[in-house]
Amino acid sequence: MGQSTEGERAKMLRLKSSVQKTFLLLFLLLLVACGGQPALRVDPLPSYDALFETQRGWTGADGAYTVRLSDTETLWLFGDTWWGEIRDGRHENATIVNNSIAIQRGVAPPDATVKFYCSRAPDGMPRAFFRPLDGRGWLWVYHGVLAPDGLYLFFMQMQRTPDQVAFGFETIGAWLAHVSNYRDPPGQWRIVQYRLPWTGFPNAGSTFFGSWVLKRDGFFYVYGIAEEKIYDRLQKFMVLARVPEKGLPDFTQWRFYADGQWISDFTAAMHLCAGMANEYSVSFLADYGKYVALYSQDGISKNIIARFAPAPWGPWGDPVTFYQCPEASQGKDIICYAAKGHPDLTIARDELVVTYVANSTDFYTMAADAQLYRPRFLRVRFTRF
Repeated sequence: MGQSTEGERAKMLRLKSSVQKTFLLLFLLLLVACGGQPALRVDPLPSYDALFETQRGWTGADGAYTVRLSDTETLWLFGDTWWGEIRDGRHENATIVNNSIAIQRGVAPPDATVKFYCSRAPDGMPRAFFRPLDGRGWLWVYHGVLAPDGLYLFFMQMQRTPDQVAFGFETIGAWLAHVSNYRDPPGQWRIVQYRLPWTGFPNAGSTFFGSWVLKRDGFFYVYGIAEEKIYDRLQKFMVLARVPEKGLPDFTQWRFYADGQWISDFTAAMHLCAGMANEYSVSFLADYGKYVALYSQDGISKNIIARFAPAPWGPWGDPVTFYQCPEASQGKDIICYAAKGHPDLTIARDELVVTYVANSTDFYTMAADAQLYRPRFLRVRFTRF
């Protein structure tokens, strides 16, 4: 009886060992198939914060996209912008214009400087740097890219809603602007605007292309947003277009990603992932052979999200919350949004400079606190698990 029991025990141990080896092999195969996933380490970037703590002229804005113009110059693109002065930490003698730009000279602080630009009305008052060609509403500037024939920028055209729906504004169009002489001083730029023909899905929310532009292998991958109402809630999904580098203003060359194909019908563009924001970034991590999308969860949230993919179109992995904006805990009226990466500002291959904006839903709170409504800077380092 004892010998039989020992034999059974040995048999069970061999079986257990075999099962463990099988599970280990399956686990290793899964890791190889997935390619692993970087972990993220986040640190503040006070040197960049200080660069934008101006006291006169440009004193705050949201948006905050960047486009590298040369090895030593970077274009900053902002949405609604405070223009005036700061006194005792408050905005004084100030107005808000709907967009502005800046030119950063130098690779990074403390050696970098930034010069800000708006336009001027005939009476000398500040006004938006970019204005809609048809004179309706205003423009919010999104991402842009340098092409062989100049600088291209994407805009969303907005107007007020009399019934104060949502935040009191709505989208009425989208534009692509071309600046052929971008090397000249910004006040001398010649700006040509093209209305984007893709402005919405019928009866199912709106769509927009220009949230981000990624240059890869002779193409511009133009990321955007498609909205869809699900259970009475409007959700935002990532969508993707592709166009040859020399074809941006030729809309007949645009194609849209759907189920592994590039098609001409934008209404059939595939929803690549959910929970997106109007503003986001997609960057290539060369050391890992992966693409990373960074954004504020659902558009407005204390959570900044990362998703990883092996190709520009995906498949995109599960959302990873890698940072929670501390300003969100300062009051019920404080909101955080507009998170994105800035590969054009990044020096090391294993990191990204990231910005987000903290704001208030109460205008007077925002006006009284100049620390709000400015880009906040982070450095995100990527390492393998």
